[in-house]
Amino acid sequence: MAGREYNQSSPVHITPLQLEREPLLFSESIPAGTLDYAPDIAQVGPLPVSGRADLLVENRGHREQVADIRLRAAYRGQFELLCARCVEPVPTPLAGDFDLIFRPQSADADSRERAITLDETEIGYYEESGLSLEDVVREQVLLSLPARTLCKEDCKGLCPRCGKNLNLEACDCNAASDPGLKATRWNALADLARTIESR
Repeated sequence: MAGREYNQSSPVHITPLQLEREPLLFSESIPAGTLDYAPDIAQVGPLPVSGRADLLVENRGHREQVADIRLRAAYRGQFELLCARCVEPVPTPLAGDFDLIFRPQSADADSRERAITLDETEIGYYEESGLSLEDVVREQVLLSLPARTLCKEDCKGLCPRCGKNLNLEACDCNAASDPGLKATRWNALADLARTIESR
């Protein structure tokens, strides 16, 4: 079954009603700045996402049916992650694909009498209004992030005293106690926090 095509840059909202007759094929480009990932990650340029959504009807007893949505898609884009040592932006390509099942939240509202199977631990939930593709993509991008990002293996990081980037310049700090040292450290940390928040 070919399905209907959905190709545009506006948000994709998927509902079971859309999928009753045929699958939904989509090809979307999420502009940079649309999704709020985390303070230390920024999307650079558009994020193309393409895939399909199918309706899976689960029968529970004679009269109860649950409308699950199966979402299969792939994405690929350019991001900037902050180096774990010097906090400079590091260009990072990210790509992934996923095959997920989403169930209406109300379907398992009373799960006390039902045993949860291993397969069901992989199931997500969508609200009554439907499923947002952008929300799913955001979560998948965050799950694909490397555990630690470095601008280079031998990154020298920041001076713990004055906060200078030691990859760019040396500093005159030494181990001797300095009355103004504590204030300098706090100022460097405050500047760093402001840099991260402004991203």
